[in-house]
Amino acid sequence: MMLSVPAAAVTLLVAWIQPSYALYFHIGETEKKCFIEEIPDETMVIGKYRTQLWDKQTGSFLPSTPGLGMHVEIKDPDTKIILSRQYGSEGRFTFTSHTPGEHQICLHSNSTKMALFAGGKLRVHLDIQVGEHTNNYPEIAAKDKLTELQLRVRQLLDQVEQIQKEQNYQRYREERFRMTSESTNQRVLWWSIAQTFILIVTGIWQMRHLKSFFEAKKLV
Repeated sequence: MMLSVPAAAVTLLVAWIQPSYALYFHIGETEKKCFIEEIPDETMVIGKYRTQLWDKQTGSFLPSTPGLGMHVEIKDPDTKIILSRQYGSEGRFTFTSHTPGEHQICLHSNSTKMALFAGGKLRVHLDIQVGEHTNNYPEIAAKDKLTELQLRVRQLLDQVEQIQKEQNYQRYREERFRMTSESTNQRVLWWSIAQTFILIVTGIWQMRHLKSFFEAKKLV
């Protein structure tokens, strides 16, 4: 009973900080859709998608033809391309992050090559899994011949590892935020000093100018 509470807490925490999610969106003939995913370093990401083409006759989305594919491009926080590849109407892409931060995941169709698509809409179903959610535990259990308890321990270890990566990423973000705040405060300080110096110089110049004016008028 003592072990069940921490295990449940670990599971809930991981589910909160690193959920997998699925969505769908529509794109036009030359449109590109991009998504931002905040990912810790050394974390695996798996994306799966399938496409549906709008059919005017039936008024619904139908499975796309094999010739209609998607181009997937992944950029790391330094805007370096880590994946750029053409896939089919259904596909699966995988990459591992080496730099913590916001990764850009972009998809666009090769619709310019398809007369069938001209002027139509394409629905893309996208499923992105991050961290331990990328593991296929039934397959791992069958391959390594793990018991149910051993598999559960393996899952908990993976979740703890992902928590550590997420904590390191949060510390990295806090450090960057602190550096940005200190830099901003320093700039504000120097700007205040510069303003004060300009006011003092302007005051001195005005006093000397007024003195010269009164002397020229023989008022003093």
